[in-house]
Amino acid sequence: MSGDTMTTVLDVLASLCLLGGSALTFAAAVGLVRFPDLLARTHVAAKPQVLGLILMIVGLSLRLRTAQALWVLVLVASFQMLTSPVAAHMVSRAGFRTGKVRHDLLVVDELSRDMEAAEAEARGEPRRPTD
Repeated sequence: MSGDTMTTVLDVLASLCLLGGSALTFAAAVGLVRFPDLLARTHVAAKPQVLGLILMIVGLSLRLRTAQALWVLVLVASFQMLTSPVAAHMVSRAGFRTGKVRHDLLVVDELSRDMEAAEAEARGEPRRPTD
């Protein structure tokens, strides 16, 4: 392939990645507004938003094609992948402990069972077998 053809292919791939990342980020924003409870909102804030950002970073790196930009974008993506799941988990756990979670929407509620078992153990009651 010639240089112009390769440039065109990389630009098209960059555009597709940027559009896909924008669509996922937009879907995450709509989910934050539309989802009914804290747990669903933190899920949509963590999963598609991070994937959308990574697609945008890939598109940007395909478009810029410089080593300096690539290293900065790799750092941004890695920090986002490290911090976003931890932040979503901590917000969800804090919301659960402060009663902001709608328990009627939960299919499985292992945290309530574990918290009740820990409270019973702290009171000195014998451990009950779990189901």
